[in-house]
Amino acid sequence: MALVSLPAPRLPAPAAAWRKGLFGSRLNAAITLAFAGLAALVLPPLLRWALLDATWTGTAQDCAARGGACWAFIGEKLRFILFGLYPRPLHWQAALATLLVAGLIVVTALPRFWRARLVLAWPLAIAAAVAVMAGVPTGQPVPTQVWGGLPLTLLLATTAFAAAFPIGVALALGRRSKLRLVRLIAVAFIEVMRGVPMIAVLYVSTLLFPLMLPAGASVDKLLRAGTAVTLFVAAYMAEIVRAGMQAVPAGQDEAARALGLGRWQAMRLIVLPQALRAVIPAFVTLGIGLFLDTTLVIVIGLFDLLNTAKTAAVDPQWLGFYTEAYAFAALVYFVLSFGASRYSLWLERRLALPADRASR
Repeated sequence: MALVSLPAPRLPAPAAAWRKGLFGSRLNAAITLAFAGLAALVLPPLLRWALLDATWTGTAQDCAARGGACWAFIGEKLRFILFGLYPRPLHWQAALATLLVAGLIVVTALPRFWRARLVLAWPLAIAAAVAVMAGVPTGQPVPTQVWGGLPLTLLLATTAFAAAFPIGVALALGRRSKLRLVRLIAVAFIEVMRGVPMIAVLYVSTLLFPLMLPAGASVDKLLRAGTAVTLFVAAYMAEIVRAGMQAVPAGQDEAARALGLGRWQAMRLIVLPQALRAVIPAFVTLGIGLFLDTTLVIVIGLFDLLNTAKTAAVDPQWLGFYTEAYAFAALVYFVLSFGASRYSLWLERRLALPADRASR
């Protein structure tokens, strides 16, 4: 049979694709015009406030005279927003701890570093960051009550997410266990945690848990909050992992067992790797949600990045610049969350099977 060579399909030019997407139908054209009208209504005054009439340097009186955004306030309060009540002469310690955590996240994000040693690096790096924040290198103790800002946000979110991972996997396995008691315990824990808001869990860790301790005993408030957030996230992570395991065809486990692998070997070598790869987008979504939900720690007296930005605006010398404070905090949260979202898409494409990659 003679082979007939067909020309490669022609893809639409980018401009044509945009034109088709924006004005391909009457509904699309109406939506496009509506958004264009809304942008024409909102963007000019926003740009005039944020850029043209903004005050970049000067005092609060200079900002009040111009009427635009007061970015001079951000410049003046930047260190307080980033590090909160942490002692100002020791801000380098908070910055170093932030770099340690950020470096750990970056290294973990690169598949080339996915080795067994990376698992050991996590507790070591987190312990080093906590020790630096506590003032161990300089011998000047810094209590956790004054930790705040970006280091607290990153430490709380990163530590809780990392600690919740093994707990979530164990809960997911427990929920699928054939042992009735183990399954009931896992189901009860997951359903209780998913049935209450995080703010209630934080209140329990702050108000009720100390009442359960023996007289004279106490646990650091930040440690209690971190533990509560970890357990809360673990319940959601368990359901994500369980969904991933259910997506793996049963034949995979049966084939592994037929080859002589034990139940745990099949789970560890065959089922879990496929399940975890399938739920990477859900993991990233959960991580972004946890990063944003750390703002709730204000209810127990901890000051994360958002709350230090809000507190900066109550300074009598810079009173009332809440809009600039919230805009700056929102920009930081958006940049980090958007970066995590794009990384998730990149990692999903990189880890996709060849057949899945060809279909995209």
